[in-house]
Amino acid sequence: MYFYIKALHIIFIVTWFAGMFYIVRLFIYNTEAQEKDELEKQILSDQFSIMIKRLWLGITWPSAILTLIFGSWVAYLFGSIPTWLWIKLALVAGLYAYHFTLHKIYKDESKGIFKYTSQQLRIWNEGATVFLFAIVMLVTVKQSMSLLWGMIGLVAFIAILLAAIRIYKTLRK
Repeated sequence: MYFYIKALHIIFIVTWFAGMFYIVRLFIYNTEAQEKDELEKQILSDQFSIMIKRLWLGITWPSAILTLIFGSWVAYLFGSIPTWLWIKLALVAGLYAYHFTLHKIYKDESKGIFKYTSQQLRIWNEGATVFLFAIVMLVTVKQSMSLLWGMIGLVAFIAILLAAIRIYKTLRK
């Protein structure tokens, strides 16, 4: 039973991350659509609103909830909680906090409130990438990884992502 529950947990992690990666792209496109002429803006905004709502409420939220349910079940079946798993749970708590920030952006954009530029959203989009990188490395390497080197690697990864965003912005112009 353990492996079936674990497989379902992983499947819903993948769909949850897919939703978080794509939703921010849609936020970016919707934000950029606000700069178009009125007719084009209306057409694009209507379409993006439908896509955003279906993705967020139909895929991303259910996946987040099912990830939590199956993850809790896996932890229960696993028995003891080693140190690496406590660290993973702290990262997962951060990931849920990130998810809730996306929900706030979703609610704002659905009301026509665009607080962030497309560039700010591009940077925010990498939040899920950072959590994915940290959690997968931790779960895969477990006790073999030192906390210090793991943190150094994560900071270096974030620096590389930010540099890539800056280069992309330069090339886009």
